[in-house]
Amino acid sequence: MLRQLHRWPGLLAAALILALALSGAALSMFPAMERLSSPAAVQGQSIGDLAAKVLASHPGVEQIRRSPSGKITAYWFVGDVAGAAVVDPVTGMDVGSADQGAVQRWLTDFHRSLLLGDSGRYATALGAFALLILSLSGAMLVARRQGGWGRWFAAIKGPWAGRWHAELARVAVVGLGLSALTALWMTAATFDLLPVDEANPAMPSDVSGQTGMSPAEMAALQDTPVADLRDLTFPYAGDATDVFTLTTGAGTGFVDQGTGKLLAWQAPGPWTVVGEWIYLLHTGDGAALWGLILGLAALTVPVLSLTGGLIWWRNRQHRPHLRGMVAASAAETVILVGSEGGSTWGFATSFARAVQDHGQTVHLGALSTFLPQSYKNAKRIVVLTSTWGDGDAPTSAKGALDRVKKAAPMAGVPVSVLGFGDRSFPGFCAHAEALEDAFRSAGWDMPMPLERIDRQSPQSFARWSRAFGDMIGLPLNITHQPMPPKSTALRLVSRKDYGESVQAPTAILRFAVPKAGLWHRLTGRGFGRFQAGDLIGIVPDGSVIARLYSLASSRADGFIEIVVRKHTGGLCSGQLLALQPGQLVQGFLQPNPGFRPDRSRVPLILIGAGTGIGPLAGFCRSNRGHRPMHLWFGARHPTSDYLYAEDLAEWQNDGRLTGLHTAFSRVGLQNYVQDVLRDDAEVIRRLMADGARVMVCGGREMAQGVRDAMTEILYPLGLSPAMLKEGGRYAEDVY
Repeated sequence: MLRQLHRWPGLLAAALILALALSGAALSMFPAMERLSSPAAVQGQSIGDLAAKVLASHPGVEQIRRSPSGKITAYWFVGDVAGAAVVDPVTGMDVGSADQGAVQRWLTDFHRSLLLGDSGRYATALGAFALLILSLSGAMLVARRQGGWGRWFAAIKGPWAGRWHAELARVAVVGLGLSALTALWMTAATFDLLPVDEANPAMPSDVSGQTGMSPAEMAALQDTPVADLRDLTFPYAGDATDVFTLTTGAGTGFVDQGTGKLLAWQAPGPWTVVGEWIYLLHTGDGAALWGLILGLAALTVPVLSLTGGLIWWRNRQHRPHLRGMVAASAAETVILVGSEGGSTWGFATSFARAVQDHGQTVHLGALSTFLPQSYKNAKRIVVLTSTWGDGDAPTSAKGALDRVKKAAPMAGVPVSVLGFGDRSFPGFCAHAEALEDAFRSAGWDMPMPLERIDRQSPQSFARWSRAFGDMIGLPLNITHQPMPPKSTALRLVSRKDYGESVQAPTAILRFAVPKAGLWHRLTGRGFGRFQAGDLIGIVPDGSVIARLYSLASSRADGFIEIVVRKHTGGLCSGQLLALQPGQLVQGFLQPNPGFRPDRSRVPLILIGAGTGIGPLAGFCRSNRGHRPMHLWFGARHPTSDYLYAEDLAEWQNDGRLTGLHTAFSRVGLQNYVQDVLRDDAEVIRRLMADGARVMVCGGREMAQGVRDAMTEILYPLGLSPAMLKEGGRYAEDVY
C-alpha cells in the first residue's frame, strides 16, 4: 500500500511536479540576488531618518516599503503621474527600477498558476498535494529500507538507481515536504479559505490636527530602526486628520503627523504571524540561504523523477503480467513471490493461471508487500521464494521476514511455502526455510511441509503442484518450462590457464565489453554499468539455467573478467574452459550491491581462496585512490594456481595493495588461509580497531573456517563476525 501511495502520484503528476520544482528552483535565486544588490541601511538608522531623506528627494512620496531581503522601494505621485524606485536608505536617492524583471515576473506567474489564472492555481495546488504525498510516503519508505528511523543516515546499498533515489530523497525530503505544505497553505489563503486577523487598529479619535513636523523629529519613527520596517504610508497631502501608518514585524500603528506620537498600536494576530512564517519558508524571501537550500532541494526532483521512473520500469519488466488478477482484498488465493532475477515470477505466474482456470480469484504480488489484514477474502496464502547469496532475502522479498514475525495468524487461512534454489550453494532455500519457521512460530496453519525446487526443476514443480492441488481439491498438474534469461553474446579476448599440475584446471577469462547504448546505461540493462563483485550469469548450451560468476573487473577497466575452475561434470565450467579467444558465450549481468567496498577510507581486509580471489583482485585493481587494502589469499601451490601473482606484485608496488599474506596447502607449511589469519591475529586486531571492513569470497567450507578463525581473533575486542555483519563491516560472497 505504501509503495502504491508513493508510486502513483509520482507517475500521474510527474510533469506538473517537475514544472513547479524547476521554476521554484529558479525563483529561489532571486532573494539572494536581491539581498546582494540592494543598498543597505547604516547601522542603527531610524525609520524617521529614512522617511525624511526620501521625502526630500520625492516631496510627493506616499509610501515606503522594505522587502524581507532589505530592498527599500518608494512610491510617489508628481501631479497625476505615479512613480516608483528602489532607493538608497543612506541618501534617499533612487538607485534602480522598482519593477520586477520580466524573467522573474514570468517565472513567478508560471510557478503560481502556470499562466492560467485561478484554474492554474488549482492545478499547482494539486501538484503541491502530490509532492506532499510523495515526500511523506518517500520518507517512510526510506526509513523502512534503512531498518528504522534511527538508521536514517546509515549506508544505503542496492542498484545505482534505487541507491541514488534513496540517497537524494533522505537529504531533500524535508525541503520538498515543507515546500509542498507551505504551497498548499498559501493557495488556501489566496482563495480566502483560512481565517484572517484584523489588519489595522481602529482609527484614533485624538488626532492633533497639526501638520508640518519632519519625520526625522517624530519620536515614534526615530525610535524604530529601518531593519524593523515593513511599510510606512504617509498621510494624504493637505488632510490634517490623516496620520502616518507604520507597519513593522511587531505590528501596525498610527503616528500623528503633527506631534510624532504613536496614537494606536496593534500586534499581529496568530494567523498573520503563521502566514508570514509560511511565506518565508516557501520563498526564502528574507532568508536568502534558506531560499537557496530550498532551490537545491527542488533541483533533486528531476533526478528523483528519473531514478524513480527507472525503478518502476525495471520492476515492471521483471514481473510477468497476470490477466484477470484481482486486488489482494478480493482474492481467494494470494500468491506472494520472492525473486531476484525473475525466474521465480515465471513459476508463480504459471501456478496462478492454473488456479484461475479452476474458477479461483487470484492476486499475485511481491512478497515484500505481505499485509495479511488486507487479505479479507483469502482462503489460502502461497509463498514462492528464492534465496539470495548466503541465505538472504531476494529483492522482491525485502522486509517480509520481519513482517511475518510480527503478523497475527489469520484463522482458517493456511500458508504454503515453496523454495527455489541450487543445491550446490550453501544457502540452498535458506530464505524459504526462515519464512516457514517464522510462519510456524507465529502460529499460522501450515498443512504442507516446505518443498524445495532445485535448479528450477519442472518435474519437481509439477510434483509439488499436484500435491497442493490434492490438498485444496483442485486437479493441478502444471508444466512450467523456465525461459532462458535475456542474455548478450560475449566474445572471449584472452585467457590465462592455471592448475593443471594439481588436477584443478582453472582459467582467468577476459571478455570484450559489449556495446551499450544510453538507455541500457540508464536502465542498468545489458552491460551498461558494472563493478567488481557484481555477478555475470553464463547460460551454457543445452540449458536454461544460468551459472553465476563474480566479476573481477569493472566497466572502467574496459573488459569483463571472471575466474573459472573446472568442476567434475560441470556443464557450464566445462564449456567456459573449452572456450578459445574469439569464441562466444551467452551471458547477462546481475548487480551484487551487497558485496562491494563502501566509499570510506577505512582499511579493507580481503580474504579469499581459489577462484574466490576474482572480485578481490577487482577491488585491488580499482583501488587507484590507494585506500588501505590487505589481502589474505589461499591456494594449493605457488607455481600452479597462484592466481593473479604478477598483478598482485604490481599492485603492491604501486600502492593499490597495502599488504599481501598467502597460504599454500600443498607446499611448505601446508596451511590454509584461516591458519594464516590466526598467525596474523595482532595485525587483524589492529586493523579492526581502526574500523576495518572484512570481505570474504570463496567456497562454503573456506568461509566457515574463516568465520571460526575471525571469531577467535576478534574475541578480545568484544566483536564477532555476526556483530560485524549486522553493522555492515563483514560481507561474504560464498558458493
